[in-house]
Amino acid sequence: MQTRINVLLVDDDDVAREAVIRSFARNDLPIDTVCAEDGSEALDILSSRHPTRSIRKPLIVLLDLNMPRMNGFEFLENLRSDEQLRDTVVFVLSTSDSDKDRSRAYHENIAGYLVKSAAGPQFRHLIKLMDAYHQSVCLPI
Repeated sequence: MQTRINVLLVDDDDVAREAVIRSFARNDLPIDTVCAEDGSEALDILSSRHPTRSIRKPLIVLLDLNMPRMNGFEFLENLRSDEQLRDTVVFVLSTSDSDKDRSRAYHENIAGYLVKSAAGPQFRHLIKLMDAYHQSVCLPI
């Protein structure tokens, strides 16, 4: 039996969040998704401080960069400086195709960087990546 992966989807765009969730479901991936609207809310969820949302390991974070209150870069800085959270696997899923943003994100030890517009129809490339990652990588529990 395959282990389910928990995905924390951090994106302020509700249309993008819904599209990703539908793509996971349509492709029958063993993924349970929890959503956060910005980096601050995501940190609360990861630290078990959120009043209504929680997530279990194994988990992957899909992170947008451009968000209000706490953007993706601020989230990464906080995540990597937290002893309990620093090893969290993070993939950036952003509209930004900037070399500067990619370099800055990789400097924070992300696992990969996907540009939303290049993810293909119905996030086809994201689905392939998540499926391959799930099939080949053992995440810590």
